[in-house]
Amino acid sequence: MRSTELRAAFARALSEMYGGEVPAYRTLVEVAAEVNQEVLAAQGPAAERLGSIARVTEERHGAIRVGTRDELRQVGDLFAAMGMHPVGFYDLREAGPAAVPVVSSAFRPVDADELATNPFRVFVSVLATDDRRFFPPDLQAEVESFLARRTLFPPELLDLAARAEADGALGGAQAARFLDLATGAFALSPELIDRAWYDRLEQVSGVAADIGGVTSTHVNHLTPRVLDIDLLYARMQSRGVEMIDEIQGPPRTDGPAVLLRQTSFRALAEPRLFRAADGSVGRGALRVRFGEVEARGVALTPAGRDSYDATGVEDLPDTERGLAVAELAYYTVAPVRDRPADGRAPGSDLSALVDGGWVVLEPVVYEDFLPRSAAGIFRSNLAHDAASDRTQEGAHRDAAWIEGALDRPVHDLFSLYAAQRDASVAATLRTLGVVTGASS
Repeated sequence: MRSTELRAAFARALSEMYGGEVPAYRTLVEVAAEVNQEVLAAQGPAAERLGSIARVTEERHGAIRVGTRDELRQVGDLFAAMGMHPVGFYDLREAGPAAVPVVSSAFRPVDADELATNPFRVFVSVLATDDRRFFPPDLQAEVESFLARRTLFPPELLDLAARAEADGALGGAQAARFLDLATGAFALSPELIDRAWYDRLEQVSGVAADIGGVTSTHVNHLTPRVLDIDLLYARMQSRGVEMIDEIQGPPRTDGPAVLLRQTSFRALAEPRLFRAADGSVGRGALRVRFGEVEARGVALTPAGRDSYDATGVEDLPDTERGLAVAELAYYTVAPVRDRPADGRAPGSDLSALVDGGWVVLEPVVYEDFLPRSAAGIFRSNLAHDAASDRTQEGAHRDAAWIEGALDRPVHDLFSLYAAQRDASVAATLRTLGVVTGASS
């Protein structure tokens, strides 16, 4: 089983497991499928402008949380076996009122064909235990001691992951074992939870408690993709499912959809066993897992992101041509087949190529995340905001820190999108016989 097949099989197994653990997730997937079919019926081919209905229906992203550099490295090894690579750096400690003490990267395919085959991605957050805004020295030492005593991934699983990455595939029996172990590593554990320790970390942040208050990790949420997130939001509420207060990300407009919109149903009370200070064991509940859903748009360039971050979508052009020619969003191009001859020669300027009917534009789907939106959904599902002392110095974290922990390069998401666009432009110009200065 090749890495692509492992990734697809793992995504399906994880979805099946999570649906058994969180039945409301099955409702979410069902409603998303209903909405997608309705949009497809109403809009026809236009509904598939940002991906085929087969891809959108299959698409999932997951989220997990780990506590240490070593755990993060092991996650990287595990996902590499499935053709998933770290892309981007997200600092959720800087998300304003929604700040939480983690930094993150997303693991996903980076090749366009691999994304089209199966775009499964996982948003992975790691606790910043040395950030004095959240953890004083004594608590840092206790958290790190607790985390050092646990094992998230069995050695057999990591050995199989290394073999899959080295060989590019696993045999049938090995692949089945890998999938069983990998899926099981993210199942909700029946472990006893130390009530006092969990509560102490929860005073810092519910996310800190979810990471450092237990001896395992689990899928925090699993996210299907929908073509009309506003309709889904209303449909879920009509079914009696409590949703968070708003949809995160860009507002809906009459122009092209950009970046990423997300929402979720509220975290559900899940029964857990707790050990009290006197050693007694009792039942309780935690609200840490929720059902998220997303709608994806076109990827914005750095200039487009700067504009969006400054004013939202207000200053962005309301047409695909406007976004493309202003280099505010990424589009690939392809030659128009059977263009009627009119005596004109194509130029190399994108606006002239589009307006002259030489090329068609295809949006590059935004495959990544928005830190403010991620933190906002985390916050919507927590009992209270993280307790932080902003007079303290924050611990340094950046993409280089993630790279050092993983011993793998972290891909720049803008570079990936630009390479996809530029390759299509170069190929199209060659097909049209246009000689540019770079190629002459």
